[in-house]
Amino acid sequence: MKKPILLLTLIMTAMGWAQGQIQTPSASPSAKIEQRIGLVDVTVEYSRPSVKGREIFGGLVPYDEVWRTGANSATKITFSDTVTFGGVGVKKGTYALLTKPGKQSWTLMLYPHNSTDWTSYKDSDVTPLTITTEVKSLPKGTRMESLMMAFDNLTSKGADFYIMWDEVMITVPVKVNTDASVESSIKKVMGGPSAQDYYAAGSYYFNEKKDMKQALEWVNKSISMGNEKFWVYRTKSLIQHELGDDNGAMDSALKSMELAKEAKNDEYIRMNEESLKEWRKG
Repeated sequence: MKKPILLLTLIMTAMGWAQGQIQTPSASPSAKIEQRIGLVDVTVEYSRPSVKGREIFGGLVPYDEVWRTGANSATKITFSDTVTFGGVGVKKGTYALLTKPGKQSWTLMLYPHNSTDWTSYKDSDVTPLTITTEVKSLPKGTRMESLMMAFDNLTSKGADFYIMWDEVMITVPVKVNTDASVESSIKKVMGGPSAQDYYAAGSYYFNEKKDMKQALEWVNKSISMGNEKFWVYRTKSLIQHELGDDNGAMDSALKSMELAKEAKNDEYIRMNEESLKEWRKG
């Protein structure tokens, strides 16, 4: 009698598991916007509730009370670099976007994002970045059934961020410092390869057993630009050994070991000691 009972239990468990896999559509589907503004990437993740014949602002969403700006989880906005959001400087990072809708204006609040539970921000002691913006009505005869967020009026220096629902719209200007980023990039590229670039090239040539003279030239250039690191001198010593210059290789190994001792890197101290012992025999 025990086997049929066990079998029935397994069947019921399997049926319960299968039922748990059934997916149904969300009443407030999630949405994700990815927009590049100048050289800055902005991502917004939120849920889209619908009007469904209800009174929204002043009803479902009470005036002058904190709102998650959507449904389900806290709305999340991410900036890949520093921006000016509604006139307020915002550092690179991810933020929870909460709002306080009013009849004439909205207050937007940005909290460092650390939870999907929007009430944790509302009740926290953290002071958010706040932006106030005017409420506008959508053009006559226009109505947004589902909450929508979007970017428009894109230029290399900024864009407008919109939140629209029912017959209401707010706009937040986003400004980016594209010129400073481009100027920095120009200086870097026009200034030529960095010390790390020269070391990477020399190290690659050594590891691939290509032109050792060229590899040594690049590593020396890296060192002359201030890249005096124990691993750089270690690579230089190995290249010099490949070129048959064991005296030069030992000088570089001694320098590498000196720097490794300062950095308390036992592995490089050991490797240099072993190489010096081997090269002195030669």
